Amino acid sequence: MAVYIAFDVETPNRANNRMSAIGISAIKDNRIVANYYSLVNPDTHFDYFNTRLTGIDANKVRNAPNFAELWKEIEPIMSKGILVAHNAVFDMSVLRQCLNYYGIAWKPSADYLCTVQIGRRVLPNMKHNLDVMCDYYGIALDHHQADSDSRACAEILLRYMDSGVDVNSFVKKYRF
Repeated sequence: MAVYIAFDVETPNRANNRMSAIGISAIKDNRIVANYYSLVNPDTHFDYFNTRLTGIDANKVRNAPNFAELWKEIEPIMSKGILVAHNAVFDMSVLRQCLNYYGIAWKPSADYLCTVQIGRRVLPNMKHNLDVMCDYYGIALDHHQADSDSRACAEILLRYMDSGVDVNSFVKKYRF
């Protein structure tokens, strides 16, 4: 049985190349077995738009670890399974850029799933925004909060699996 690591990142500005928060929800044996959340000091500026969207500003992350410090803690989690995100190309790109910026060598590629891409195939006649999918499935969501978004992503993946979708047929490789 596969292990899935649903994650979501929030970013401090329009460059979308650093994190200001990360949420992680691990799925094993078709249930969520662990949740993780941390603010991240992005070592860069915050745009008003991002702060307004997420509620995270420079003051809130002042004492938070930067990505390099945090990576030591989350790398074992991120390495345990197939990465999953809602609109995965965005979250995977931010992860790659953070690894590159801090000079962290992880692995050349990682298996990943995108719950938006799966949704477009299995539920083609609806929008696949995270809030729309959560309304459809009755999943609680505090949108643009990394812990809530990662848990919602995990719940959506579980709903797909419960309905008989072979999610492993959607696994792709992301090159770092």
